[in-house]
Amino acid sequence: MDALISIKKSLSSADCVGYAPGGADFMRKDIHNSNIPIRCASCEVRHKGMCGALTPDELLALSAHTRLVAHDAGEELAGEKMPVESYATVIRGVVKLTKTLEDGRQQIVGLQFAPDFIGRLHADENGVSSEAASDVHLCRVPKATMERLVKSNPALAERLMSQTMRELDEARDWMVTLGRKTAAEKVASFLLLIATHLDPEVTGESRRFDLPLSRADIADFLGLTIETVSRQMSRLKADGVISIVANRHIDVPRLARLKACCGS
Repeated sequence: MDALISIKKSLSSADCVGYAPGGADFMRKDIHNSNIPIRCASCEVRHKGMCGALTPDELLALSAHTRLVAHDAGEELAGEKMPVESYATVIRGVVKLTKTLEDGRQQIVGLQFAPDFIGRLHADENGVSSEAASDVHLCRVPKATMERLVKSNPALAERLMSQTMRELDEARDWMVTLGRKTAAEKVASFLLLIATHLDPEVTGESRRFDLPLSRADIADFLGLTIETVSRQMSRLKADGVISIVANRHIDVPRLARLKACCGS
């Protein structure tokens, strides 16, 4: 990941938006595997995401069409009902999915983390809006290239289907959270979601992270008021389940204690 970020920083924002890696720098090969591009070899989420279903030669071919992009928190990634031009894999950060009513009211309908796949295959337009909830890094691939690859690669199609089914299962679990859990259980469930999904490489019983959503967005996501969210987080802090630093940084010393507060 350090290599990926250093590559990204070496390019200006304009270059990253319009550049499709395929030059000599991006086609360099890893010393331990001559068929894998160095940026793919250093990607922390490659094996867990869609690229885990690709052979080294397929990765090499795909790298000629993909581009690495970084977005600041709050930046729109795709607009609802806008034409689909590309798909993406989340490399780092959190993406917020929203639906908008005709009168302008919005509802957060989901969060995506590394190595989730952003977009709905074969759709002509986006069903939801996507926004960078935190600073995010994405690996984008053009729509036509991705759909052509899926048609010719059963293993990739199966991997994407598995990811879709997992997200569907998680969405159903979240419906239970929103429909049946208490306010305290909802807030604990949200914190557990962030703690266990924000960084797929972190293991162990403790977690440290910055909240990717504001209190207002958390309230919207959970169907609560801002005051209720703040009150329940303060209660978790008073009980020693979490600690809060500067309003956004959360320390979870024991995941088991937080999970016990979720009502599952």
